[in-house]
Amino acid sequence: MSNWILGLTGGIGAGKTLVSNHLASLGIEIVDADVIARDVVAIGSDGLNAIAKHFGNTILLEDGSLNRAKLREIIFADSEQKSWLNNLLHPMIRQNITEQLNNAKSTYVVLSAPLLFENKLDALCNHTLMVDVPVEVQLTRTATRDSVSAEQVKNIIAAQMSREDKRQKADSILDNQREIALVLTEVETLHRTFLQQAKISK
Repeated sequence: MSNWILGLTGGIGAGKTLVSNHLASLGIEIVDADVIARDVVAIGSDGLNAIAKHFGNTILLEDGSLNRAKLREIIFADSEQKSWLNNLLHPMIRQNITEQLNNAKSTYVVLSAPLLFENKLDALCNHTLMVDVPVEVQLTRTATRDSVSAEQVKNIIAAQMSREDKRQKADSILDNQREIALVLTEVETLHRTFLQQAKISK
């Protein structure tokens, strides 16, 4: 990797998007693993064609796009199918991430990924930043934002690496349980540090 890379992560509802949007407004390019994960299964993609061939066309919605709810049901109930899907998609996602990171033109580039540590994407990064809030805040924010039950949010949180483990792995931790103005001020301070580190490493 020729570019200096900041790995940005945080559990669901922690406020990762707030931070990445602010860094983008400061001229930093964002490579979003979630967006790439959607792109590799878009209509007409190799990823979607392989999924339809494996599971049958019933896995598609009427417009030809992926029926995510149905796919989730299948892979949560069957670990072998989940492994098959991961083995198909993870290399595609990683290749796209690597290309976008290499092509970024800003002084440093952000890799935003909720599963940064779980999928070992932190190995691509020079520094990692975790946006952190207590689990109760994650539950409240996500249930309100996505209109889903607290139970569903709990299941998502349970499927991710624990907050404690993420805190131990992260190089820096940003407390997002404060006024937004204070959080963004700290983001700008970190941003100046990252600019310096990126320039030194060039």
